[in-house]
This record gives sequence, C-alpha cells and structure tokens, in this order.
Amino acid sequence: MSLEYAEMRIQEALKLAKGNPMKAQQQIIAWIYEDAKLLHALAKPHLSGIVAYNVERVASGRAAAAKKTVAEKPASASQKTSAQGKPPKPEQFGLEILKAVAGNPAIFGLEDLGVPQKRGAASQRHVDAINAIAAKSKHTKKT
Repeated sequence: MSLEYAEMRIQEALKLAKGNPMKAQQQIIAWIYEDAKLLHALAKPHLSGIVAYNVERVASGRAAAAKKTVAEKPASASQKTSAQGKPPKPEQFGLEILKAVAGNPAIFGLEDLGVPQKRGAASQRHVDAINAIAAKSKHTKKT
C-alpha cells in the first residue's frame, strides 16, 4: 500500500509541475514535512541502509568527532578577526589546511576512490591481434 501511495503522490507532483522532475522533487519534499505517511513510503526501502550507516558512524566515533569540530569552529573564527582584520600567520594557515583535510572523514556515498589508474601499455599479443583484425578487414573490403 505504501509504495502505491508514494507513486500516486509522485504522479500528482509531476502533474502539478507540468512534467518538470526538479519542481516535482521540490513539491514532494514540501509535502513530506506535513505527510509522515509519504515520508515513510519513500524511505522504507532505504531504512536498513540509513540505520546501518548511522549506527556505524556513532560506533566508530565519527559522530562525536563531528560535534567536536563544529564546537571548535566558532572559536577559530573569533581568533581570525581578533588580529585587527589581518590574515592568520602562515604557520596557522597551513595548520588550518591540514586540519581541514585530515579532519573530514569520508561522507557516505561520496568517498574518494583514490587516484585514477593510468592505462597500461598494450601487450605485444594484443597489438598482434589488432593488426590481424585490421588486415582481415582491409582484405575483405577489396573483394
């Protein structure tokens, strides 16, 4: 029943948005604030993943670390303005960059996959196979 309800509301939003998916999404989000049944219908297939992610985040300590860094940010902002509007010293600036890079854990779904792998050189066997295919295609075109 909940899936049918969600699909019905999505069709209604698309109709109101005259087929524009972005406007339909905005309409559905607005409805979700007032319609818990719609929220549950849309989130139900994803609940186990959402719960597992949040349990892991709290168990690993990333949630506490995030709260700690949020609490530290207002203090560091006041330090920057206290020096008569001057920028922070280079040592402090570098340290702030290191903290920003090292302090941000991977966000679920947005993990860095690392450096892209470069293509390796083709083996001689591969080159020979391509040349053989090319030679056959030239030969068959002439006849």
